[in-house]
Amino acid sequence: MSLETPSAEAAGGRSKGALRVVQLYPRDMNIYGDWGNALVLQRRISWHGYTPELLEYNVGDPFPADVDIIVGGGGQDSGQLVIQDDLQARAAELKGLAEDGAPMLLICGLYQLFGRFFKTRTGAVIPGIGVLDVETHGTDERLIGNVKVSTPEFGEVLGYENHSGQTTLGEGVRPLGTTAKGTGNNSSDGHEGARYRNIVASYLHGSLLPKNPAIADFLIRTAAERRYGTFEPGHPDDRYAVLAREHAARRPR
Repeated sequence: MSLETPSAEAAGGRSKGALRVVQLYPRDMNIYGDWGNALVLQRRISWHGYTPELLEYNVGDPFPADVDIIVGGGGQDSGQLVIQDDLQARAAELKGLAEDGAPMLLICGLYQLFGRFFKTRTGAVIPGIGVLDVETHGTDERLIGNVKVSTPEFGEVLGYENHSGQTTLGEGVRPLGTTAKGTGNNSSDGHEGARYRNIVASYLHGSLLPKNPAIADFLIRTAAERRYGTFEPGHPDDRYAVLAREHAARRPR
C-alpha cells in the first residue's frame, strides 16, 4: 500500500532521486507510535532533496520491489504470533536486503524477531529469521521508563522502553550503545540495541527518530549511497527535534 508523500519538487527544488521506505507490518506491529519513525524518514528525505515513497507491508501483501529503507516496529506477543509465518516466508528476501547493505530500523518486537528466537515467559518459542545474532527470553520483570544511551555513532540517543523480553547479543553483532539512564536490552549488561551492517535495532519507542535525527539521517544517507553511489545532504529543519531532545533529557526515569 502506497501513501501520499511530499516530493522534493513540491518543496521547491529538483529531486535528487526517489527513496523507497517500507514499513513492516504496521497493522500488527505499531503499538507505541512506531509509525512515526516512517513519517520522520518521509519528511527528512524530502528535506534532503530526494523524493520519498512510503509503503506499508502487511501479512499477505506482495513484497515491494526496489526497497531502500526498512522500518519495523513493536507489538504485543499476539501481534508477533500473527506475523510470524509471513515473516518466515519473507526471511530470504529480508536477509538478502540486510546482507546487501540496505539500511533498516528495527524496534522492539521486530528487533526480537529478526534475531534467532523469542522465548516467551510461558516457554513458547517464536522462531526469528536469524538476520541478527541475538536471542530474547520473556521474563516477569518489565523494563519500563525513559532511557538515555551513549553511542559511538550517533551521540546521545534518547527514548522510552517498555518490554519484558530481555535480549542478549551474540558475537555477530555489537550494541548500539551503553545505557546512561534506563535498562536497555536486559537487566544485566548495560547495553541497548544492536548494530549489524546497516541495521539499527533498539527497544526505544517514543517514536525514536523524532528525537534522534542523527539516526534518521544515517538511514537516509546509507540508502542514497546504496542506490545512487553518493549522498547530497540538504538542510533539514531540526528546531522541533532539538526541543524534543531537550524535553526528553529532562525526564526522570
